[in-house]
Amino acid sequence: MANLTVAVFGPAGYAKDLGKKGTSTDITFYNLKKGAQTVTFIEPTRYPERLAPLFYAASLADAAIVVVEALNATFGEYLLMLQAAGVKKGYFVLRNYITPEQIRPILKGTVLAEYECVDDDAVDLRERLLEVTEEIGIERSLADPKKTCVVPIDHFFNVRGVGTVILGCVADGHMRKHDSLKVLPTAKSALVRSIQKHDEDFEEADAGDRVGLALKNIEAEELDRGYVLTNDSSLRCATSVTGTLHLVPVWKTPITEGMVLHVGHWMQFIPSRVTAAEADGRSVKVSLELEKDLVYMPGSKAVVTYLEGGNLRVVGTLTL
Repeated sequence: MANLTVAVFGPAGYAKDLGKKGTSTDITFYNLKKGAQTVTFIEPTRYPERLAPLFYAASLADAAIVVVEALNATFGEYLLMLQAAGVKKGYFVLRNYITPEQIRPILKGTVLAEYECVDDDAVDLRERLLEVTEEIGIERSLADPKKTCVVPIDHFFNVRGVGTVILGCVADGHMRKHDSLKVLPTAKSALVRSIQKHDEDFEEADAGDRVGLALKNIEAEELDRGYVLTNDSSLRCATSVTGTLHLVPVWKTPITEGMVLHVGHWMQFIPSRVTAAEADGRSVKVSLELEKDLVYMPGSKAVVTYLEGGNLRVVGTLTL
């Protein structure tokens, strides 16, 4: 079974015609399944009043659908978030007589320049995405599976008769039933009692899969969104990080000491304070003190946002 995760940015509930509604909090999941192919759609339910759901959807996404109803600040924030998160594959659904010629100049020089303009047709979109999922499944089957895994937690709860259950997408690697995984940033470990993908039991899961895991040796009350299940010893936990911040093209505000920025990585969205900043053109060498531990792979990228930025809240991409 291969899975494709797609962020849907547009009017609330647009994805209801693409898949069956699943978990819904500040982000809402919709699920589509056909044979061995599955597509997971994510809508940022609490956006635009909160920026975090927009980040979470983009962070999880392999691809995006952007419904363009107006060339306004919201559309601009969609583009900046997808660019900062590096979502390279996507589709524009144009409404209200907006043409491809109107949006192409805005996309020049970004990863979104390669997005396709498609008809506002749910049936056609579903078929397109299932075809992409099949292609991805073939690519993943030919790749050598990693022996380690990384699963950021986006939801967690207790199920009577089952115990602690988490939901998440396998960000990297390969996992099997009965694996013992660290629960970062805590010192605890948990045993994987069972693996479900789209409500079916499986013995294993790979990068890209949307999973529900029943865990042993940890209680739901000990978990939080953003915690990471892993057996990869190269992951780091830190409340202080230094890296290079690559600013989005429209960002003009200087990055200065004392500025409060949010760092988004996997399912983490953590406030931080700038303790040092040295600008070099469109890049800034920054040191940050975070409110709590950030779990990350050295060399990976995070999305940096500034919640006091008004219509411009996406700052850029931080290489950790």
